[in-house]
Amino acid sequence: MENIFIQEITGQARNDENRYDTLHGTFPFNRVRLEDYEPAFRRAMELHNIEIDKIVNCEEAATFENTIEALEYSGLDLERVGAVFFNLLEAESSDEMMAIAQRIQPELTAHANNITLNEKLFRRVKDVYDKAGIVGMECIRSGSGRHDEKERAKLLELTYEGFLDSGANLNDSDKAKYRELSTKLGNYTLEFGQNVLNATNAYSLLVTDEKDLGGLPADVIEEAARKAGEKGETGWVFDLSAPSYVAFMKYADNRELRKKLYLASATKCIGRDCGSRLRGNDSPQSPHESFDNVENIKRIINTRLEIARLLGYESYSDKVLRKRMAKNAGAVFELLDELLEGFRPAALKEVKELQEFQRHCGLDPQSPETITLMPYDWAYYSNKLKDSKFDLNDELIKPYFELENVKKGVFGLATKLYGIHFKKSVEIPVYQEDVEAFEVFDKDGNYLAVLYTDFFPRAGKRPGAWMTEFQGQSVRAGKQIRPHISIVMNFTRPTATKPALLTFDEVNTFVHEFGHALHGMLANTVYPSLSGTSVYRDFVELPSQIMENFLLEKEFLDLFAVHYETGEKIPAELVRKIVDTANFHVGYGCLRQLSFAYLDMAYHSITEPFTGDVGDFERQSTVATQILPAIPEAMISPAFSHIFSGGYAAGYYSYKWAEVLDADAFALFKERGIFDPDVAQSFYSTILSRGGTEDPMDLYLRFRGKKPTTEALKKRSGIEPQVAD
Repeated sequence: MENIFIQEITGQARNDENRYDTLHGTFPFNRVRLEDYEPAFRRAMELHNIEIDKIVNCEEAATFENTIEALEYSGLDLERVGAVFFNLLEAESSDEMMAIAQRIQPELTAHANNITLNEKLFRRVKDVYDKAGIVGMECIRSGSGRHDEKERAKLLELTYEGFLDSGANLNDSDKAKYRELSTKLGNYTLEFGQNVLNATNAYSLLVTDEKDLGGLPADVIEEAARKAGEKGETGWVFDLSAPSYVAFMKYADNRELRKKLYLASATKCIGRDCGSRLRGNDSPQSPHESFDNVENIKRIINTRLEIARLLGYESYSDKVLRKRMAKNAGAVFELLDELLEGFRPAALKEVKELQEFQRHCGLDPQSPETITLMPYDWAYYSNKLKDSKFDLNDELIKPYFELENVKKGVFGLATKLYGIHFKKSVEIPVYQEDVEAFEVFDKDGNYLAVLYTDFFPRAGKRPGAWMTEFQGQSVRAGKQIRPHISIVMNFTRPTATKPALLTFDEVNTFVHEFGHALHGMLANTVYPSLSGTSVYRDFVELPSQIMENFLLEKEFLDLFAVHYETGEKIPAELVRKIVDTANFHVGYGCLRQLSFAYLDMAYHSITEPFTGDVGDFERQSTVATQILPAIPEAMISPAFSHIFSGGYAAGYYSYKWAEVLDADAFALFKERGIFDPDVAQSFYSTILSRGGTEDPMDLYLRFRGKKPTTEALKKRSGIEPQVAD
């Protein structure tokens, strides 16, 4: 079999209509082999270098078209190879793929540095940028009128500042240092993410006594038995994948086993040295201590700091936040502090109420250990209290959220709002048998996008949920290139006796990631660097989080939530209970998110190299958000993939920032009607389709007509204004 990438790169598989001779030019996953990746990466880098040389050696004076635009459209072959490889590294990984990643990542980093540190190339970019600053935007206008002037101006700004932030203005010595540091950072973050995946896969809890299954729903037990069978064990296996872990922590009556599973999750990647110090040297080592991210954290944050200082910033957060809606760390902390002040009283009330409830659940009041509410108790007693207060739990809800019906509902929401339609395709190749592919069409029946859905956990998939793309939207040579989008999750699998029945939280995750997908699928810009989700990190969560609001609307739930056996529509009383419980323990949930945000900002606001203890630093950074007793062994940091191997470094606050935006934005939907076509069209045209072509606050103001405040979020959350004494 020939290398499919090399065929495509060399033109053997390319034609104007269909790059791979597949429906919509989708990637033929069934034709790729592991040994194809490395030669494809290297050949694509060679061709990219030829494209760069052509720009650098152009004899004409630098213009927007022959420099900025040419640079934007260079390296497309490399992007295609990377999109396939790195997306599958997250969703369908293996030891062999990780080995390839470790070999190829330094080469990719060096290749990127060779471009951004190319003095002649930067000089041409700077010439265009300086000319625009002197004579105005006339020098970047297109005579053909085929481009939006704002988009061209934004691309110029993005390109120029991207070079600056990649060391283009450094002297030769500092450029060499930048190369060294960026290569190290790439390796460290890659290793961090793989450690988390390996540690997650390495741990399982085998239950052999049926009495220890008390409290667990039948479908959870059935899935645990299936996992045990797969491992050749007799009994029931629970692991750290989301469906297994969350269900066990929420339902299992056995407190000691809950504690054991909690600690397995909360001590992932702490390493042997840290593990032995925390648990005592004489205690047995846990399997998840084999993967050390504690030292990796120090390497990552210190390398990021060194890069930031090299580029003239005091801290890494200063470097990052300059291109965010927040603009600076002061604004981030102001938001976090305001939310902490508003939500902490509610959280403390919730803890007190749950402690009282716990005492009335038959525990021995003479035993301090049993009456102290611990982190591994929260989900269990919170679920019981919710059931007691509202007569509502997941087992009552799940029959109405069968996955196929949920898909129809979520897709149908996009149809009602934006007129788009989804058609499942068996012609489009997929990378794993669980994955489905859908053609997406606009209201007039025109092809719009391809959407891949990947719902269930497996050994090669990292934890969590995310949206990504195999091909982004853009316009090239006057031709519209439509996107190929993927949403990846870890939901409850179907069992031998039941279809996949989702918890409310899983449905919420689905609509969240689908919101990101809409941002990608509805993109309508010219340049790929500005398309879809290529926006400021603290703006990118608005299109996803606003979708979560619809789940609390009976008008939406009535469209799809029917009992999987009887076809009965979800009862109005059950919908009312879902709405009534929307703010159940909202204070605790907010403080948990704030703890992540404070920790992230603490790591990335340091101005001197970190030499301390990671555990101590974490506890000090999050102390204001802690409302339950601390467990010395437990740490967030060693498995905090969002900031140490993802794109949220100095940006985790974005979830709360965007929550303020989504509450404020959805208030307009509520005011006009949740399916109001004018509001939906406005959100489509000003937010979803515009990508990063303008400052996000300008886009938001165009949609909403005013700046957002925290008031809508507090009102939605039932938080009463604090009255001064």
